[in-house]
Amino acid sequence: MTSMPVEERIGSHIKRAEQALLAAKNAALKSAAVTVPQYAALLWISEKPGISAAGLARLCGVTPPTMNTVLKNLQERGFIERTPHEWHGNVLETRLTDEGRAVMVLADAAAVAVERALAREFTGEERELLIRLLGRCAQRLDDQR
Repeated sequence: MTSMPVEERIGSHIKRAEQALLAAKNAALKSAAVTVPQYAALLWISEKPGISAAGLARLCGVTPPTMNTVLKNLQERGFIERTPHEWHGNVLETRLTDEGRAVMVLADAAAVAVERALAREFTGEERELLIRLLGRCAQRLDDQR
């Protein structure tokens, strides 16, 4: 078995950055009273009104049961409405309510502030390079699967 020091493992550094990003966004989203998974769902619903729970789960990178829990919570809070699809009665379409749109605007402003603060840590050239490098990481890992 070949050992590799933790500090040399790219995955450890990616995970640490992801954890820090999620913690920063969770803290920022407290003002909107939503979690990162709830915000992610609201964001995609605002971009794709009528999307199904399965479609949302794919876009948010979570399992369908996890997404159903997120959607149930959002629906109970009056942020979304779910109605049967016109042709596929067993598929529920999901849309933001007026209250959901208002929360989405507040949450998005908080999340964008975190993203902008992070972006300011890098020059434009560094940001482009980081995005390309992370894309290469994702592509390589996707190919390996």
